[in-house]
Amino acid sequence: MKEFNSGYCKHAVRRREVLAAGAVLTAGAALPAFAQSRWPVKPVTLVVPFPAGGGTDAFARPLSAQFAKLTGTQMVIDNRGGAGGTLGASIAARAQPDGYTLFMGAVHHAIAPSMYSRLDYDIEKDFVPLALLANVPQVLVVNPKNVPGNFAAFLAQVKANPGKMNYGSAGGGTSHHLAGELFKLQTKTFITHIPYRGAGPALQDLMSGNVDMMFDGLGSSAAHIKGGRIKALMVSGAKRNPAFPDVPCAAELGLPDYTVSTWYGLWAPKGTPADVQARIIEEINRAAQTDEIKSAWANNGAEFGKLTQAQFGAFVSAEVKRWAAVVKASGAKLD
Repeated sequence: MKEFNSGYCKHAVRRREVLAAGAVLTAGAALPAFAQSRWPVKPVTLVVPFPAGGGTDAFARPLSAQFAKLTGTQMVIDNRGGAGGTLGASIAARAQPDGYTLFMGAVHHAIAPSMYSRLDYDIEKDFVPLALLANVPQVLVVNPKNVPGNFAAFLAQVKANPGKMNYGSAGGGTSHHLAGELFKLQTKTFITHIPYRGAGPALQDLMSGNVDMMFDGLGSSAAHIKGGRIKALMVSGAKRNPAFPDVPCAAELGLPDYTVSTWYGLWAPKGTPADVQARIIEEINRAAQTDEIKSAWANNGAEFGKLTQAQFGAFVSAEVKRWAAVVKASGAKLD
């Protein structure tokens, strides 16, 4: 009986040790997932690869404000302009993949692979696509002191003065740049390209009269158009924009194939845990339903993207291929 009790006690002790060890292992394994599910527990940095005041900022700042309101956690915008948006992309690609550094890129980052002979990041391999945030048509805006106020007179002036008129852009390789090149191809004109370090500085020079025109996204031009500081002559595509119903579309003006949009997307560095990705997307979708975001997007002539995560990834891949064809046709290239 004593031997039985002794053996039973030893067995019971051993069983308790095994169960305790298993509980420790289970708790240890669950800890990272628990920590991830609590995202965000500290401020999130949103890398915006252009200076303040441009089109990306027009969407990043309202999004940041709503994120803070919904989660109680600050989203800090880090403007890292330069090299047509590729400098900020490079910085974001090397960030810790923990969900606390996100990247707000744009169509420019689908153009860059075919414009630059070397990039130290790959938008399709070094990032995880999360969401299409906004899609806005390009608009041809001019300084009314330099350029006639209607499209027909403007085009006549451009054709009569090849190379003498110029257009500003957010930098070489951006959608502003390629929109200008596509316009030149389709109208058989020549306009001198003046690259800047972001749409904000380019718009400032447009308003001051240092450049004649821009092919800009409505997101950054909208407020200046409404304020009368610049004039919109044409919106790209086959229909007018509801926010600017008086501005004719390209198809109306004899350019049925001039379809250019500036879209903005959200990425995370490759390696960001799947459950954190899901939480980020959840919060972005919640923000999209707020009246503040709906109003900000409408004022900028934009639509919030309605693509799933997988669809957004496929969309980016298609845009990379599409713009590669435009770059090849235009002969544009950057080193």
